Amino acid sequence: MNRRQVLRGAALASGAAALGALQLPSPASAAPAGFPNYQYIGTPFTKSALRYNPTNELIFPCIRGVYDKISGGLGRYYLYYAPHNAPGGICLAYGNSLGGPFTEYPANPIVSNVWSPHYSVSHVSSPHVLWSPANSKFYLYFHGENSTTRMAWSTDGVHFTYFGVVLSTAMVPGTTETSYARVFEHAIAGLGNTYVMLFMGVTGGTRKIFWGWSADAKTWQFDPTPLVTPGPDDQVDISGPHLLTRNGTAYVVYHGNSGSMFLTEVGTNFDREIHLGVFHTPLSGAPDSGRSAAPSFGTDGGVQYMFYEAGPRLSATIAVARAV
Repeated sequence: MNRRQVLRGAALASGAAALGALQLPSPASAAPAGFPNYQYIGTPFTKSALRYNPTNELIFPCIRGVYDKISGGLGRYYLYYAPHNAPGGICLAYGNSLGGPFTEYPANPIVSNVWSPHYSVSHVSSPHVLWSPANSKFYLYFHGENSTTRMAWSTDGVHFTYFGVVLSTAMVPGTTETSYARVFEHAIAGLGNTYVMLFMGVTGGTRKIFWGWSADAKTWQFDPTPLVTPGPDDQVDISGPHLLTRNGTAYVVYHGNSGSMFLTEVGTNFDREIHLGVFHTPLSGAPDSGRSAAPSFGTDGGVQYMFYEAGPRLSATIAVARAV
């Protein structure tokens, strides 16, 4: 067992003990670690009016400001999302305010489940876009099948060139799924990396949060030990991770099978696992209907927003909440 595993093991035990006495926050109480509460304000578009909506289920939003990265963009903000089940397809909407409205890109999907000669799969989904300032490109990560995460790049955020596979079950021993990846600029001491990847991995039939690191966001190494496990949250499965930094440390927010989002402190060097409880409680009525998932965060005019997947599996949509 290495030093990182020892430190994380001790922190996990401490966090689990604290969780037993913790009163999980209600929708009106403060979120853990001083994070704001997010209140639902609407949907970025009307799902029933979309031109491309093959399964009536939209998941995994990724919101990106492009106004300071490219000229002549479709809008100040690009919203990436996807249907889940076959055929899936990476989709784009654009708008000038995080509060909406957003307009569907007329040629969706911008990436489909067949990209000759690179791949032909049942579906592609879970888009996450990273801006690489070193070479002025957008990197798009997406899964298809659930065992494989791929990457493509673009100079305009709309038209993409295929790069290749960046994550698969073959790269993380013992996993049967590796998907729902997000990538962030974040250095870990001693690894010489610039980027980290958070993703869902399935081992032993349960979903956990794993991680990897990279110097260029293209070639990756992965830790075979889960970064966050579901048990201390009283969950069986967790997924949809997003990295947040605050208070001189790092946190992962993710959703569990109960429908709530949870928060765990992992430390700046990913050497701890302190479960802090519920980060966001879903609405009991529409559109959440008891389930919120896969958050993506942005700030517009000093106001913080959270885009998220709202609603039951097989009928979810994209929703927007604002910090209060």
